[in-house]
Order: sequence, then C-alpha cells, then structure tokens
Amino acid sequence: MFLLYEYDIFWAFLIISSFIPILAFLISGILAPINKGPEKLSSYESGIEPIGDAWLQFRIRYYIFALIFVVFDVETVFLYPWAMSFDVLGVSVFIEAFIFVLILIVGSVYAWRKGALEWS
Repeated sequence: MFLLYEYDIFWAFLIISSFIPILAFLISGILAPINKGPEKLSSYESGIEPIGDAWLQFRIRYYIFALIFVVFDVETVFLYPWAMSFDVLGVSVFIEAFIFVLILIVGSVYAWRKGALEWS
C-alpha cells in the first residue's frame, strides 16, 4: 500500500525550497532602487570607459577543454555511489563500472591524440 504520509518531509522541503527564491526575488524587487540614469545604463570596466566592441571571439579550444573537464567531473559523480556500496553490489556491477571507466579512458586518449588537451 502506498502511504502518502511517508513523503511529508519531501513535500515540505520542496515547498520551502521553492518559496525561498521567490521570496528573495520579491524582496529584492521591492527594496531595490529604481534609478535608471546614464550612469546606471553604462558599462563598467574598472572605472574606465569601454573602448571598441564588446563582442570578442574566443578560440573553440577553450570550450572543448571545459567540456572535457565537465565529462570527467560528472564521471566522479557517477563513480562515487558505486565505490561507497562496492561490497554489496557484486561482480557484475564491478564489470559495468570497469567498462564505464574504460570508455572514459578511451575518450581521454582520443582527445589527447587530437590535441584537445593542449592549452596553447
């Protein structure tokens, strides 16, 4: 039988965590000053007037480097729960995690060979 009262803490947490950002936006909208003069609308660069166009092109290598970092960062998030319950899960889960790590190693070797890990 599905008992709804077991989820009271979840619903309370969900309601409170939804209410806090809404309350923060409402309070900041009420208390924030509304002075929109030329000083407020201008760009601020350390007190110096900006010169030239604000659009700059970055090399794609920076984005690739960031994506590779995110992939390996997410890898640790997936491996941590597995490592914490390794003794309970058994050999089949160990083989699955080994295949997962092997695929990530193959991907990192591929990125290394293509030169995606070189900063300059």
